[in-house]
Amino acid sequence: MTMDAPEPAPEPTAAEVGKDARLFGMLCHLLALTGFVVPFGSIIGPLVMWLIKREEFPFVDDQGKEALNFAISMLIYAIVAGILTIVIIGIPLLIAIFVFWLVMVIIAAMKANSGIAYRYPLTIRLIK
Repeated sequence: MTMDAPEPAPEPTAAEVGKDARLFGMLCHLLALTGFVVPFGSIIGPLVMWLIKREEFPFVDDQGKEALNFAISMLIYAIVAGILTIVIIGIPLLIAIFVFWLVMVIIAAMKANSGIAYRYPLTIRLIK
């Protein structure tokens, strides 16, 4: 009789993520849009939702971290593009970053609402 190492628990599928977890996971992504109204709202919105609901729902913990990492990454990219406006190339980069950010936030919110853990592209994973 051999003793095999236990297999890690599988991640929950979309059907196993509860309605409330999906709602709050979606809000983690959509609250990034508060950046249109509040300075640094794209970071503060997801941060508040993640801090409030991360203990209650593992899905929200995962999606909140993902939304925060993406918001911080986009801020870093925007700062670099802002500096590059000195040599003109920063202006189209800022426009591209804004469009990319908006589209990715909407896609992530739709996926989270479906119970699918979304991973943003081009994201620096600072919060693990």
